[in-house]
Amino acid sequence: MISVLIGILCTIGALAILVAAIGILRMPDFYLRLSVTVKAATLGGGLLLLAAAFYFPDEVSVTTKALAIIFFLTLTAPVAAHLIGRTAYFIGTEQWKGTVRDDLAGMYDKETHELRSEDVGEEGS
Repeated sequence: MISVLIGILCTIGALAILVAAIGILRMPDFYLRLSVTVKAATLGGGLLLLAAAFYFPDEVSVTTKALAIIFFLTLTAPVAAHLIGRTAYFIGTEQWKGTVRDDLAGMYDKETHELRSEDVGEEGS
């Protein structure tokens, strides 16, 4: 029964990583590639690590390490992707011509490198 669960987790994890790889090739710009890749690769890596934790049930150190890696991967990957995407936007990486909405347009001062919110008025800046 446990081998079936491990097989299912490995299969879904590998498919998620495959989706991430296809996303790198198919998405039209950097921002969409980053979004698809981070989400799918985090899910795929987490599922493969969970399968490893189930594969070694008697090895507490392996299970503990796998669960710790899953926790930190889930915690840090979205933050890193956000920072990479924000940096790409600030240095002027081009967006796809089909992008409908740019929420940061006009809010970033390239001289001071400050990002202001729309909620803050002129007196709050």
